[in-house]
Amino acid sequence: MYHPLAVAGALTLAVCTIASPVRAWTLDILHFNDFHSRVESINAFDSTCSAEDESAGKCFGGAARLVTEVAKLRDDIRAKGGNVVTLMAGDAFQGSLFFTTYSGKAEAEMLNRIGLDAMAYGNHEFDLGPAPLAAFIREAEFPVLSGNVEVSKDKDLAPLAVDHLILDVGGQKVAILAATTPDTPEISSPGPTISFRDPVPYLTEVVAAVTAGGANKVILLSHLGTPLDERAAAEVPGLDAIVGGHTHDLYSNTDPKAPFRYPLMVTGPDGVGVPIVQAGAYSKYLGHETLVFDDEGSLTSATGDTILLDASVTPDQPTLARIRELAGPIEALKEQKVAEIAGNIDATRELCRSAECPMGDLVADAMLARVAGQGVTIALTNGGGLRASIEGGTVTMGDVIAVLPFQNTLSTFNIRGADIVAALENGVSQVEEGAGRFPQVAGLRFSWDATAAPGQGRVKSVEVQANGAWVPLEPEKVYTVASNNFMRAGGDGYVALRDTATNAYDYGPGLEDVLADYLAANPDYKPETGRITRVH
Repeated sequence: MYHPLAVAGALTLAVCTIASPVRAWTLDILHFNDFHSRVESINAFDSTCSAEDESAGKCFGGAARLVTEVAKLRDDIRAKGGNVVTLMAGDAFQGSLFFTTYSGKAEAEMLNRIGLDAMAYGNHEFDLGPAPLAAFIREAEFPVLSGNVEVSKDKDLAPLAVDHLILDVGGQKVAILAATTPDTPEISSPGPTISFRDPVPYLTEVVAAVTAGGANKVILLSHLGTPLDERAAAEVPGLDAIVGGHTHDLYSNTDPKAPFRYPLMVTGPDGVGVPIVQAGAYSKYLGHETLVFDDEGSLTSATGDTILLDASVTPDQPTLARIRELAGPIEALKEQKVAEIAGNIDATRELCRSAECPMGDLVADAMLARVAGQGVTIALTNGGGLRASIEGGTVTMGDVIAVLPFQNTLSTFNIRGADIVAALENGVSQVEEGAGRFPQVAGLRFSWDATAAPGQGRVKSVEVQANGAWVPLEPEKVYTVASNNFMRAGGDGYVALRDTATNAYDYGPGLEDVLADYLAANPDYKPETGRITRVH
């Protein structure tokens, strides 16, 4: 475990020294984010890579490749007299059977092997509540920074809280701050003992405190996502750089499909550019940024790029051996055959969070089919809950759990048509931010207009099936609907389901079992498309 040091004042910080030869004012940052339990290597669909694909050189990432690449770069930098820190911008949890089985302990062990200097809380670190996060922190050999997360009322996390970190790097004081998305109560399960401060006033306060204490190099380790990172860069005085996560954005100067160049420069309130970087997700990339400061501690340049961890990176063999050992108890479940399917089923993050997507159709159809005998006529699920595509051919239970890793259950309830429209309004309210609330549907179709203000009539028409035909949704009619327990409890902003549903039953079968059973019964599945239409 990493042991924080208590200091005077409202904030808690930790001080540790990274030994390295002095090289004035240059800092290399190795970074990654949104690991999402990708302990094993992944394929092109972000699912666990098969042994055959690994042998064929078709795999990416995984903890063993990260161990290799981080060690190589870190050793090279230090051998040249440079200064280097390794940072992880949150979301170690959730996404593979390793998390399902070990509840964070496997992820802590892998990150220990990589050798982090700090990690920020991600929203998914709260998916099982505060206690498993506390257990993870106790296992970690590096500080896990709470930042703007208020944990003082939580018995498990309060004793472990480290707000920020001061590192002595090459004789210089480098402050590592942290921030986690304030939407976490809506998109995860932190519970009533945890709260989240607005990151901008929080960071403004902490930057002033650390600079007054002599740190003139200030790095934000952020799990806010690109839009909020841009806001922090523009509004918080004294930030030198932001190392980000949460939105899974690839910043790259070599990949033409990357949405952002590396780094993204945003003008700060003092008129100086603040570089923002992020390295995709799922262990596929490692970021390497070089910051150069002048004698006054002002940033003069920020350069670097993300590195694709493909077959050219040899996995660390001791780490692979340990991964195989950890995988032993879950291999039987992972390899259990579910079905043979004809083609790929796409769950691309960008698509499923902004439009109808094949995996959304499939999961919603599976949910509806499971409870149609109970009078359910509509199914709703959130695009952000779909975490991997499935490749055509043999589908295993491991593949299914990669798609639906959150252990959500099928929920059924009654709700008025007007409240269904309110739920859909919420679903299309944050498309611009790439939020996970975008609705995937079955037994219902709707059109929406992105030019309307969020929550102000973006949903233009809603129809449901009745006697084999599409008919307008009736505002006062009560419909029987299926969703998942996360959304039904108000997750992803679906307060309409939480506050207006009646006769709710949130304890149905796990969604992964619902999907597996449906695929087994419908191997030739082809969705009826045209459920969601964007009119502008």
